[in-house]
Amino acid sequence: MAATPLMNEFPELAHLTREDLEDILNDPTYFQSIFHSLPQVKELYQAQAELGMANEAIARTNLSLQDRLYILRSETKEAFDEAKSLESRWKDVEREQREVYQRFDPQFLLLRLRHATTAQDDASEALASSFVQSSPSRAAGNDASDVDEFIREFRELRKVYHKRMMWGDRWASGQVSWDDG
Repeated sequence: MAATPLMNEFPELAHLTREDLEDILNDPTYFQSIFHSLPQVKELYQAQAELGMANEAIARTNLSLQDRLYILRSETKEAFDEAKSLESRWKDVEREQREVYQRFDPQFLLLRLRHATTAQDDASEALASSFVQSSPSRAAGNDASDVDEFIREFRELRKVYHKRMMWGDRWASGQVSWDDG
């Protein structure tokens, strides 16, 4: 009998006669019994069984870790939500901090000094106008204490005004420096 590709691939069948081979092809039960007795098939079924057992072991391990995984997932979600909340709060705190620091920014302070100087000048001028407008009635009464009071108030207002002007002039000439520390 000449060697065929079938016999080369399955030497276990080489001892079978042509009639036996035809019987194998015609009888499904006989085919199954021969097929399942082949070493390659036995190895395949053994590997399949081992993989199945390995998968079952992995599944048991996964199931044993399932509760802990759910707990960790919940804890992670809570931590993430808290982090998002803190991140949102951080933006508010940064904005508040910028607003607070802005009040101490040199340019802002210079602006405030200029506004305060103008307001001080307006206040002293208003006091002087008020005194001048009420002066005829005072002249008739010749009340020296009113004049002394006006001079004292006016002098205080102008003193503050001139101090502010001096600081503004020093600032403009670069004689004022700010320590950011």
